[in-house]
Order: sequence, then structure tokens, then C-alpha cells
Amino acid sequence: MDAPGAEASIEATPPPAGPAPAYQYLLAFLMAVIGGALGIVGAIAQEIQSTTTYLLLPFIGAPIIEEALKPSGLYVSLLWWPRALRSQLFTAILCSISGLVFGLIESFVYVTLYVEDPSDGFILYRFTVTLALHAIASFVVGLGINHRILDWAAGRSKLPKSSRNFYIAGVLIHAIYNTTAVILSIAGVLEFDEQ
Repeated sequence: MDAPGAEASIEATPPPAGPAPAYQYLLAFLMAVIGGALGIVGAIAQEIQSTTTYLLLPFIGAPIIEEALKPSGLYVSLLWWPRALRSQLFTAILCSISGLVFGLIESFVYVTLYVEDPSDGFILYRFTVTLALHAIASFVVGLGINHRILDWAAGRSKLPKSSRNFYIAGVLIHAIYNTTAVILSIAGVLEFDEQ
């Protein structure tokens, strides 16, 4: 008789072996860029819902939705080119690139559509601080993205604790930033009006 859990370990996806061909690393990079752009879909969904749950969305909804969607290209890469994502550091760097792309698109929308005649200070803020926030939070989430997520998605195993913990950490970083930015704006510390 097999020990409990032995069946699950037999069915689990083995870690990829050997280095990937060079083109797979390039494709994984391109998927990271595409995934960052697709993360905007989550931001749009958040904006649509903001009419009913305005207060909680920036603090809870945005970080949960955005940090789950920004690495969508990496999830696809795990399926199609798993050997390209064997390195946890490389995966996290690609995930930070997804966050950077997301932040660039979001900041562009803010300075061209949301804010009429933005100040130089606001533009600088949007293209430095918020880009750093998205890249850092996504990097942290990326530290938990690996082949074991495929087993969880297929229902063959539980969500790996490290994946869960890094995702939660990325969401918390994002939520703390959002909360701090709103408080500082209300307090008048973050004012970008030209004087």
C-alpha cells in the first residue's frame, strides 16, 4: 500500500530539465511584455466597478486583480516553454518587466486622459514612483511563479505555499503603496499643482 500523497507526487509535473533554446527565452520575454499590457484589463474592470465600491477598490481590489493579471504572459510561458522559466530569479525579473509595462501604460493613461493639464511634478511622479511600485510588487509575485503552479491549476496539488506567500506579499506592497498615496494626497503632502 502506498503512503498517502504518493499518487499526487507521481502525477505532479516534473521540473523542466536542461536549458531552453535561446528563442524560448526571447518568447518568454515577449510574453512578459504582453502580459503586462493585458494586466490593464484588470484595471479597466476595477474602474468599472469603482462606482459601487469606491473606497475599498484602490486598497484591496486593485492590488489583488492587478498582481494576478500582470504575470499572465508568464503563466502561458510556463505552459509552452517551461525550460525558459527554470530560474526563479529570471522568472521574477520577467514578472517585474510585466509590472513595468503595466505601469507605463497606466501612467500614460493618467497623464493623458485622467488628469487635465498635469504638472511636471505629477508626470515625474507617475513615471518614476508608480513604475517602481509596479515593478517591485510584480518582482515579488514572480518569486513564487514556477512549474508547480501548473499542477495547482490542473487540480493535481495544492497551491504551493511559496507561490501564495509571494503573491500575498506583492499584493500587500501594492495595497500599502495605494493606501499611503491616498492618505498623503488627502493630507496635502502629495500636491502636484504648479505654483
